[in-house]
Amino acid sequence: MDSIVCLEPGRITVESRPLPVTAPEGWVLVDIAAIGICGTDYHIFEGKHPFLEYPRVIGHELSGHIVEGPDAGRLVVVNPYVSCGTCRACRRGKPNCCSRIEVLGVHRDGGMCSRIAVPAQNLYSAEGLTARQAAMVEFLAIGAHAVSRSGVCAGDLALVTGAGPIGIGAAIFARLAGAEVHLMDLSGARLDLARDLFGFDRLHRPDDDLLRGELADGFDAIFDATGSARAIEGGFPLLAHGGSTILISVVKDDITFTDSEFHKREARIVGSRNALKSDFERVMEAMRSGDVPTDAIASETIGLADLPQRFSGLVENREHLVKVLVTP
Repeated sequence: MDSIVCLEPGRITVESRPLPVTAPEGWVLVDIAAIGICGTDYHIFEGKHPFLEYPRVIGHELSGHIVEGPDAGRLVVVNPYVSCGTCRACRRGKPNCCSRIEVLGVHRDGGMCSRIAVPAQNLYSAEGLTARQAAMVEFLAIGAHAVSRSGVCAGDLALVTGAGPIGIGAAIFARLAGAEVHLMDLSGARLDLARDLFGFDRLHRPDDDLLRGELADGFDAIFDATGSARAIEGGFPLLAHGGSTILISVVKDDITFTDSEFHKREARIVGSRNALKSDFERVMEAMRSGDVPTDAIASETIGLADLPQRFSGLVENREHLVKVLVTP
């Protein structure tokens, strides 16, 4: 089968690999139907991912059809977080932050190919969705999980910093929770997409003075999807008393804040990693009911064989894209 392999930073190719015909006990073979290109894939191409060893078959936003057994042919969403099942986090129902987690396309080869084997417990029925919609569920589940972690509810003021795909996902589900959602980004192009495709009209640049008028008391929740320590630190003064900062993005740098300012707010810093099965199901429910504009999210669909020639261009143009899908 053809597989998309990142050989090293800046080098991506189509490589022929054996088609899996058997799966380990408890695992299931899945014929891939569609794959979403994630910011993680761009970071792998750029050599910026801290947990990856090259070469690697990329791709973890996956939909596909079960190959054999009583559910053969069923369309499923793949949860790409392979957890150990035995660590403390797993035993407490938090496999999304398993201490020995392996993410498809990062710690082990991913699904930008024709067929993979996946733990049976990581497959969720995508009944009522198309294959392309099902391939968008995982990245939206990350935003849905962050909103669930935040406790945001109707009437809250929420600021999402970073209007890329993950930030847009968080904004969509914060809006569905009833919050008044504001977005901030350095990129005017990303803010334009947020307005034109998803109807967000409270848009800000980092140099805007937000603490005035009705926003003078700050935001009840600030979701960071920038991957920038400077942006995270810049958000703390915008936090309302009693508010929460939710860190969706991951940064290598230290993050600092003034304790007296943080303490007087009785503020919370909440880490949000990956997603749970309930988040995947929440996203699929919202898709089925029409609450998620999937046609607006899907920017373009590319055939797998064409991806190596297109990939560098997608990287360079990514602020003008929401989600590019790949079909084997």
